[in-house]
Amino acid sequence: MRDKHFYTAGEFAKKAGVTIRTIRFYDNKGLLKPSSLSEAGYRLYTDEDFAKLQVILTLKYLGFSLEDIAALVITDSSEIGSLKNSLDLQLEMVRNKINHLELIEKSIIEAKKVVEEDDPDWSKIVDIIHVTNMEKDLSTQYKDSRNLKVRINLHDKFSINEYGWFKWIFDKIGVSEKDKVLEIGCGDGQLWKKSQDKIPDNSEIILSDISHGMLNDSKENLRDLKAKLKFHIVDCVNLPYEDESFDKIVANHMIFYVKDRNQAFSEIKRVLKKDGCFYCSTYGLKHMKEIETLTKSFDSRISLSEVHLEEIFGLENGEAQLINYFPSMEKLIYEDKLIINQYKPLLDYILSCHGNQHEILAGRYDEFDKYVKAKVEKTGIFKVSKYAGIFVCQK
Repeated sequence: MRDKHFYTAGEFAKKAGVTIRTIRFYDNKGLLKPSSLSEAGYRLYTDEDFAKLQVILTLKYLGFSLEDIAALVITDSSEIGSLKNSLDLQLEMVRNKINHLELIEKSIIEAKKVVEEDDPDWSKIVDIIHVTNMEKDLSTQYKDSRNLKVRINLHDKFSINEYGWFKWIFDKIGVSEKDKVLEIGCGDGQLWKKSQDKIPDNSEIILSDISHGMLNDSKENLRDLKAKLKFHIVDCVNLPYEDESFDKIVANHMIFYVKDRNQAFSEIKRVLKKDGCFYCSTYGLKHMKEIETLTKSFDSRISLSEVHLEEIFGLENGEAQLINYFPSMEKLIYEDKLIINQYKPLLDYILSCHGNQHEILAGRYDEFDKYVKAKVEKTGIFKVSKYAGIFVCQK
């Protein structure tokens, strides 16, 4: 292995084609810390730091905020495997950007044709606007979808219940021959990917999500199942389906994001068949609390969630909200916990949460990284309790 070559900040900036002010700015923001310091206290960078700078500049070009970039950069390392994953993610985002720009180009061409007509149909312009505006901001899409993958990864790697949450949920749904099933808020499609060999060939399954980015992730993850699945952009408070259309409807860890839950439950009940079932999962007040305790022990101001979702719709209060629409229901609990013996996935999980951690940790990511590492390595394991389950509601 060759010795590392060190560059001063000026040499590093010149070779990268950026200003030294830019390098210092990213250092102050905690995005690109020098690999070492000289005896005189000058910043020193290595060849590996060019990879980190490349990530920062690419994400900045794609419209990510510095806060979002920090969340992505800190979870990467100089290891080749992590760099490849980072480049794969960037390539995926660039291709998505290209697809969106092509969609906008097509919309502009269509709009041009409309306005050139002798008697323009202006309602077509409105339709074109809707198509153009359908795509969420790229940074929001990929922050959300990547964060979801990070959180799923923690459970996949360290849950003691080896059967797995998604397989358990799938079994409870029990998709049968000729069933027509709707999932609302499908995310990246893990529920179906984990049990793809159990999906009946002649069932009709629709995966829906309000996020175009999430639905694209689902299509990519389930590309081998395209013949069995349909994908729809749908808002669950306004389901575009006829009354009594579905045998089963699934909402996996998403109802607490819905502002008008009463309207959503009303719509779900409307499109369910007379003997249909609604499968609605959530978690309770005890779920993953050790992780929030860990972060608060570093800085008491940190909150990993802007809103405590389990207080909005959780295992303790979900039944009271569902009862007016589904008087017959059963609550089932998934028995599990996490035994974490690696600090990095835990750190990634914390940074993926929708709280104020990035605001509080600005400029202190290295310090927090070391703190989490020490907490896990002190005993060799970090135990996290889980309290999640599902309401099985019959119409």
